[in-house]
Amino acid sequence: MRTAEADARPESAVDSVRIRLDISYDGTDFIGWARQPGLRTVQGVLEESLSKVFREPIQLTVAGRTDAGVHAEGQVAHFDTRTEPEAAKLIHRMARFLPKDVRIKDIRVVAPEFDARFSAIRRHYAYRLTTAPYGAEPLRARSVVACRHDVDLEAMRVASRKLLGLHNFAAFCRRRDGATTVRELQRFDWERDGDLLTAYVSADAFCWSMVRSLVGAVLAVGEGRRTPDWVAALLNETERSSSVTVAPAHGLSLIAVDYPDVADLAARNAETREMRTVPTVDEGCCGS
Repeated sequence: MRTAEADARPESAVDSVRIRLDISYDGTDFIGWARQPGLRTVQGVLEESLSKVFREPIQLTVAGRTDAGVHAEGQVAHFDTRTEPEAAKLIHRMARFLPKDVRIKDIRVVAPEFDARFSAIRRHYAYRLTTAPYGAEPLRARSVVACRHDVDLEAMRVASRKLLGLHNFAAFCRRRDGATTVRELQRFDWERDGDLLTAYVSADAFCWSMVRSLVGAVLAVGEGRRTPDWVAALLNETERSSSVTVAPAHGLSLIAVDYPDVADLAARNAETREMRTVPTVDEGCCGS
């Protein structure tokens, strides 16, 4: 009798191929992305299912390791395998193997130089809030955070603009030994749709808890507890600031990751691995 696993197994064997996955998940019931023994994580669930389908151990490299409760609509990961899949069939097969709170939306063979983490040019996040007096709609309660109805959106936009550019974001990041907190914040703006407020945040990379800290700091401005100049002054801090409140995890979602053309992948990989520093005014970049 043919088993479901045998039916799901891709058939054409090759030496080795690199596979890109585009993934979405509801992070509510996951202890984050990264595999942890005995705990339910996105990486653990995906690797277990993929290993069954491919009949070999699968290890994923991801664009951004999301924290517990954080969602994704455009997460990207890659892995190497001896078996080249038929993408359309495999997407359908994986839908049978995976739980309902994680989906593989696209599968494709990519160049060997492609690295989901190091090849990324920028990552895009959305943080969703509601100003409705009754809080989040029940169907959105797992991905939208309730806030005060009278927030000053224009003040929040002013504060957000003051953070754009290449800076040391140490005040907004949880410390990790040996990790740089220098990042280029390329977008931080807000859109309103009725009661829904959405912050769009894009950067070349993010450090641990950076997006939620940025949102928390700017939200304090919108609620009248802080000023835009206070937010700007945080860029002078060299350690995490205890005055910054980290916004709740469930409002955050990784919505997209950008990559260069194939010819530029290797160069981007090397560039990303270099330790970044903030240029001085004399270097002609970002001094203003």
